Amino acid sequence: MDLQRNGPRATIATTRYSIRIAELEKGCRAFERHEGRDSMYRVTTFLLEQWWGRHAEMVDALTVLLLTWNAAFYKYGMFDQHRLEKFLGEQWNVISSFRNRDIASLTAGDHGAIKKLFDGFNAALQIQEGKCRGRRSPVAVAKTLHLLGPRFFPPWDYEIANQYDCDYSEKPANAYTRFCDIVQTIAADLAGRVSPSSKSLLKLIDEFNYAQYTKEWI
Repeated sequence: MDLQRNGPRATIATTRYSIRIAELEKGCRAFERHEGRDSMYRVTTFLLEQWWGRHAEMVDALTVLLLTWNAAFYKYGMFDQHRLEKFLGEQWNVISSFRNRDIASLTAGDHGAIKKLFDGFNAALQIQEGKCRGRRSPVAVAKTLHLLGPRFFPPWDYEIANQYDCDYSEKPANAYTRFCDIVQTIAADLAGRVSPSSKSLLKLIDEFNYAQYTKEWI
């Protein structure tokens, strides 16, 4: 397998994960070949930068990407945009504190804030009406966090989370903090060895994960 594990599998905290540089590059090439310019991500990232601090407009930008990236989930109903805007306002200082941080700066002391944000977004992004009312998407939450802190919060989906032994079917916020710890280990191993890119290291890692585990392009 391309994802290497060293150490006792049964204990996440003592398990080391890594991605070989050649495999990372292969995965990113496959991602670009299939996803092209990744236009919606680029546009949403630009809009968030322009509208940073303007919560209503930020919700518009996040909505565009979530309805594209997570179309399979939101085809059953929309989330409450006003609730999302309210949560952004309530947690703005915490959200802003992560904006320019790198995953390398993650410590155990951040776990509480990450879990609080995760749980809050999980509620704000749930389907608000219809037969699937109340249904939640940990995938949408992680993607939202990544857009708000693109060098700190890693995105995931079902296949990726399970590949890293981070099942989010129960206590998804706890699973996400474990995932952040694992990705931090991977990023630390890759740092300084990855070719210069306009993309964040977390974006490159996600492109590899998506190409390898979600789509099986490599």
